[in-house]
Amino acid sequence: MWLWWIVVAHELLVAEDTLITMISPTLLLSLALASTASATCTRGFLQDGTANYLKAIGAGQSTLLALSSNAIYLENDIRLDITKGVLAKPIKVDFSRSILDTTQCAIFTELAATSDHPYVIHTHIWYANDKISAIDSVVSDEGDWIFNATTFLNWSKQENWDPIPAEKRNTRAVIQAAGDAYLDQWGNVSHPVPLGTPCTRLEGGLYTGSRNASANTCPMGAFPQPLKVGNRRYVIDEEVGSVSILNDFPFLEKTFPVEKGTPSSNLFRVEGGLIRYIHEVTVCATKNCGR
Repeated sequence: MWLWWIVVAHELLVAEDTLITMISPTLLLSLALASTASATCTRGFLQDGTANYLKAIGAGQSTLLALSSNAIYLENDIRLDITKGVLAKPIKVDFSRSILDTTQCAIFTELAATSDHPYVIHTHIWYANDKISAIDSVVSDEGDWIFNATTFLNWSKQENWDPIPAEKRNTRAVIQAAGDAYLDQWGNVSHPVPLGTPCTRLEGGLYTGSRNASANTCPMGAFPQPLKVGNRRYVIDEEVGSVSILNDFPFLEKTFPVEKGTPSSNLFRVEGGLIRYIHEVTVCATKNCGR
């Protein structure tokens, strides 16, 4: 019954623009993905999709993407016409990293651009029936949380995200649980987080590993109040031990109510059940979120 309602709701939302405006874009995304669930797909298919996405970004031409007729495009939690967003102009990509989710038929891509208009962008791309059903991006640039594309690029390139040997790979559940535990601790400082040693966090332009690359420098410490990190969307790749979690980061943007989140993304590398790397990208409504 519940699945039937999801399908019906999605069809109504697609058909009626007035109804679309009454629902949050990320909930609309969830409805769309639930109602267009796809079978598993191959890494080769997703690798081709990644190459096409990077080609489209580099050319500033969304027409290079294999979009479904009713594909949803979100940019910083806002539904946009794809021809009006970051894909509308060429971006020289200096570095990219992708993880491939063959179970959900989805891609996560992280890219850094330092020329012209610097960006760090985290993107989820979802497929159904060999076509893109949704694109969901966190796009950060000058003025966003401790943003520095050059330092992000430099540190990210030095990290090792090679495939993990098959016999040492963690399950999807273990990988996702590690990422969730890190975000859950923001609401409960005593919640256990499986941080490895070494563990380093790349947050905007800040790299904790610069203090001591062989240590665990990932702990966040306590926030002034418990935070509930909601609106989580996942792409998971067991081969490289990674989970990307797009989410809403509450408290940080000073012009928002405490409980209202700002668009954010956390990428984790998990080795032997322990977190090795964390990449965080967070968008601000005011310069440096007013802090």
